Amino acid sequence: MDPRDVIIKPWITEQTTDQMEDNKYTFVVNKKASKLQIKEAVQSLFDVEVEEVNTMNMKGKPKRLGIYQGRTPSWKKAIVKLTENSKPIELFD
Repeated sequence: MDPRDVIIKPWITEQTTDQMEDNKYTFVVNKKASKLQIKEAVQSLFDVEVEEVNTMNMKGKPKRLGIYQGRTPSWKKAIVKLTENSKPIELFD
């Protein structure tokens, strides 16, 4: 699997920007990607060393518009912790 197929986009919120100070970065990843695939993709795309990967399956929420009901799609989130020696990832360019 290509690294760009594994990492979809960075997930940037107030909480995740605070975690960046601790060398933790959050990404939206492919639902079928394993922790090892996520680790290798981040290392190859950003040229850093990954210490740890935590993943979470985020369930879609119910939504409605008038009488119509539906759900937002489910997705997978990965929190990647870099080693102390790694340079920070530049997400804001």
